[in-house]
Amino acid sequence: MKLGIVGLGRMGGNMLIRLREKGHEVVGYSRSRPSDVDTLEALIAALEPPRIVWCMVPAGEATESTVSSLAELLSSGDVIVDGGNSNYNDSIRRAEQLSSEGIAFIDAGVSGGIWGRENGYCVMAGGSDETIELLRPIFEALAPPDGFAHVGPSGAGHFTKMVHNGIEYGLMQAFGEGYELLRASELGIDVPAALAAWQQGSVVRSWLLDLLVSALQEDPELSTLRGYADDSGEGRWTVQEAVRLGVPLPAISAALYARFASRQDDSEAMKVVAALRKGFGGHAIRETEQK
Repeated sequence: MKLGIVGLGRMGGNMLIRLREKGHEVVGYSRSRPSDVDTLEALIAALEPPRIVWCMVPAGEATESTVSSLAELLSSGDVIVDGGNSNYNDSIRRAEQLSSEGIAFIDAGVSGGIWGRENGYCVMAGGSDETIELLRPIFEALAPPDGFAHVGPSGAGHFTKMVHNGIEYGLMQAFGEGYELLRASELGIDVPAALAAWQQGSVVRSWLLDLLVSALQEDPELSTLRGYADDSGEGRWTVQEAVRLGVPLPAISAALYARFASRQDDSEAMKVVAALRKGFGGHAIRETEQK
């Protein structure tokens, strides 16, 4: 098939290469990186109806402006795929707006990171059956065997990816806490060796564990890293949806709040806790150097 990709960053660029390796004809466009064409107009001109444009740009305003610009350039029967981490509510809205112009919209949750070019990408797509079938050769070229799923109507792809990323938060936090406890033990545990053993036959073996073991091989004490972790927004959306739907997510919620805590050098809340412990029990406190 022939398609265009807008956004050639760490994932978009590798997806373009993988699709070409699988025999598809891909025209790439990027505002900040070398690309096949210099404008969206040139990208559209290089495609043939039904024109398929896959967007791999950051969620939010970048996706909003890109989809709006494409809508002005495309015609009835064409397709826009959003493969970024957009909020599923935005995807439902975009699908409805584009439908009124005869343009199909697919929200595709994509997982695989920088390793997707080699290993394939897990793709979770939302949209109509007809459009999914049109794009199936593209999805199956990107994904490893059984790594593509049509998960439901518009919005379902990005909702599924949101939950996927929430689970990812919880898994990473569990590995982090286990690592810290192993290191804190007085028994002198060989932590890298223990984690490497977990890779073989353990019920917690996983790709995330493989990545942790690889990181420890390069830096056994992770001494070059600061204990600070951003959140991309998907974890927040997952927790917000859990609150809306009344679904308990204690592990994922705790993992999200742990990331917030990682950004505090001196927690205001913990200052209050320290003051209260001193007040009711006379417990020792740690004072700042500045009086």
